[in-house]
Amino acid sequence: MVDRIAFYLFGIPVYWYGVMISLGMLLGTLVALRRTTQYGIDEDQLLSFLLVTVPAAIVGARMVFVFANWETMAGDWPAIINLRQGGLSIHGAILGAIIAGAIYTWVKKIDFWTLADVCVPGLILGQAIGRWGNYFNQEAYGEPTDLPWALYIDGAYRHPIFFYEFIWNLLVFAYLLSVSKKEKVRGAIFARYLIGYSIGRFFIEGVRADTLYWGRFRAGQVVSILLIIVGFLILYWLKRRGKGELLN
Repeated sequence: MVDRIAFYLFGIPVYWYGVMISLGMLLGTLVALRRTTQYGIDEDQLLSFLLVTVPAAIVGARMVFVFANWETMAGDWPAIINLRQGGLSIHGAILGAIIAGAIYTWVKKIDFWTLADVCVPGLILGQAIGRWGNYFNQEAYGEPTDLPWALYIDGAYRHPIFFYEFIWNLLVFAYLLSVSKKEKVRGAIFARYLIGYSIGRFFIEGVRADTLYWGRFRAGQVVSILLIIVGFLILYWLKRRGKGELLN
């Protein structure tokens, strides 16, 4: 059994899930801050952008999770707003952040694609670290398996889904940093993030046990396919239009 409580603060339990999510956000922000010079973005401008998109991501993540589990959570408002026990959808977080970021940059009349490119490597790193919160909550587990790295969860040895995504996200993080050194088209790093993350998520969802189905199809795989298509369409459109050259 894994102890879900990291420590107590004034008698209040602080869960590992929240610790890992917070650590992921912190490191993701630090990565983004280090990228501002390359993209000609002021650090205060980036922090203002994050102050809007991070809360929106949390709200979106919770809303999608609650919607997906409405049969068990309907009307239970204390449970709906309780984030301490877990229950955040990464796809919901991405959607919430994109909507809030698009509105913010439109109002401020600044380039969305540039800020998105600055942020997404830190975002995927934060996702990688945050996945360890699933380990401490003993959630996001896979089908039973006899592989030597299987973990005992929910009465059986299972695929460690959280660990698969942790490794994949780190690889995507390294890829995005590498591509950033030579990519000239604004928004292309963001598009590559959508594609790269979703490819891994599609295959990982294939062995996941605690997943939502839309009819006969796994919802996570359907969303992943849609994001891959959207990512390629964005990349094609940006490349075709030559959307803004980065300054070195």
